[in-house]
Parts: sequence; C-alpha cells; structure tokens
Amino acid sequence: MWLMVMYNMTNMHVKLRFVVQILTLVLTALFCIGLVTFAITSYRTETVGLAYPVPPDPNSPEFDRFPVSVDPIAKEISEDPLIDWYVRQHLSLDVDYDRQDRLLDRAFGELAQLSILQQLASPVSRTLIVYPGERREQVLRRFGDILHWSVEEREAFSSQVVSALPAFADGKFFPGRYVVPKDATPEAVAALVLAEFESEVLARYDAQVESYVPLHDALTIASLLEREAYDFTDMRIISGIIWNRLFINMPLQLDATLQYARGTTDKAVWWPKVVPADKYVNSPYNTYQETGLPPSPIANPSLESIVAALNPRETDCLFYFHDTDGGFYCSPTYEGHVALLKEVYGQGR
Repeated sequence: MWLMVMYNMTNMHVKLRFVVQILTLVLTALFCIGLVTFAITSYRTETVGLAYPVPPDPNSPEFDRFPVSVDPIAKEISEDPLIDWYVRQHLSLDVDYDRQDRLLDRAFGELAQLSILQQLASPVSRTLIVYPGERREQVLRRFGDILHWSVEEREAFSSQVVSALPAFADGKFFPGRYVVPKDATPEAVAALVLAEFESEVLARYDAQVESYVPLHDALTIASLLEREAYDFTDMRIISGIIWNRLFINMPLQLDATLQYARGTTDKAVWWPKVVPADKYVNSPYNTYQETGLPPSPIANPSLESIVAALNPRETDCLFYFHDTDGGFYCSPTYEGHVALLKEVYGQGR
C-alpha cells in the first residue's frame, strides 16, 4: 500500500512538473512575442515620428482637419508638412501591411460572419463589417443576411444612407465593424453607419478643405484608389498619377471604373474581370471614353484612401501598372510604359 501511495505521488509530481514546464514555455513565448511587438511598434513610432514638425494644438481645428497637398486650380502638388504627423496620429500604423495579410484578415472576417459563429459569439448582438472598397450592394447583402432583413428592410436601410447628404449611392457606408442588437432595425443601423461617416469624414472635412478639394472629388478619387492600389504607399503614388491626368484633361483610363459600370449593368459579379471590349461600354463611368472624374464614388473608401486622395505624392508619372506580385511600375510617357511592360511581361499590352 505504501509503495502504491509513493508511486502515485511520484507520478503526480512528474505530471505537475510537466504542466509547469509547459506553462513556463507558453509564458516565455508570450513574453518574447510581447517584446518583439513592442520593439516593432517603437521602431515604427520613432521612424514615422522623425518626419513631421511640431504637431498642432489638440484643441485647434487643424488637429483633426484633413491635410491637403494638392491645388487643383493651380494644378500642382505640394506636400503638406503635417501629412506624416497626421498619418501617425489618425491612421493605423499598419496602413502598408501586405495585401495577402489583408486578404487573410478578410477571409477570417467573412468566416466570422457566419450565423452559427455570430450566435456562439453573442446570443444578443451581431457584428457587421464594411470592407474598404466595397460597393453598396455588397454591404447591403451582408447586413441583410446577418440580420435576416426582408427585401423591403434592406431597401429601407440603403435608401436612408444614400439619401442623407451628400447624396451618393456609394461613398458613405464607412468601412469598419459595427456591433448591433440581433434584432436591429434598418433605421437604427443606417443611423449608426451615418454617424460613423459623420465623425470620421465630415467632421474632418471643414470649409477650408472643401475650398481646395470638394468632398465629392475626394471621395470619388479615394474610391478609385481603393480599387486600384495595393496599400497606402501605392494609394498616394496613384493619387499623384490621377491628379496629373486631371491637370492635363487626360482620360483617367482606370479599369476599376469599367468594373463598376459592368457590375451596375450585369449584377452577376460586382467586380467582373475587365476585357478589352469593356473599354467601349456606354456608361458615364467609363473613364476610357469620358474625361474627368466619374459622376460619383464607385466604392466605399477608408480614411486611408481619403487621406491619400487629398495628399498625393508628387510624381511625373502618367502611366502605371502592377506585376503579378504587386510590384508597382510607372512612367511619364506611354513609350516608357510599354517598355516597362515588355521588361516585366515580355510584351507590351
């Protein structure tokens, strides 16, 4: 009996020691991850922080107001000295994280939208997500499916958001996560979405910003950037190219606008793959045929893309493309553009 007791105590001690070792390893790993995260954050903070002058007083309008680095009347780009500070203060430090990471985040987000997972997460609330660069119809379908709205309720939600000033079909369904009661009404959710647009966009877009770039133009360019760019750095360069084209009255020639035109007509796929024949689609959104900006935003832009629309990078480029890995190439001339295409793909196109 004594031997059995001793054996059991020894066995228990071994198991306990094993558990302690596992916990020690886990805690050590978490500590190391914390140190690495802190180091990365500190590095980003230090490197970003070096680029801007003394920030404005938190009580001044300039603290939240969008910086502007473009003058459409003078047709010139001159970087606002506060832009780097503004990015650090108001935008995520991960504005330039890899597109694959963005797609992975979205995949997890879409999975989390499943009814059974929403119910497990909370029996009384639901989490609604608007992704940057989506059309109104995509948002409407996701919200309606999660909240089990009827066709009439979905239309009531859409109508309330769209009809609120400024009256755009797209552009005001502000990207982000919205936690609502599981029986939330279309009116309540619409009010929540509009309140977010008000606080994140309209409150920063005062008369001074409007005097440089009308809100319509900023939201429209930002929506184009959401569909054309890979990350925030991309957005600012492409914004510079878009403004360069507008300065010389050159057609924007953006495939995203063809997708919007096709999606509005066909409705089978909201962002269909562009084919050469699409360049001849009869639509005011066809920027291969029409000059200037499209009539209205083609998607719902994030804070990042709005900042990029108002703060383009100064560049002499007029043409650009991405390779299959997301690499960015641009050229001030069409001949240079074709030469780059041949260099990357082996042929111009």
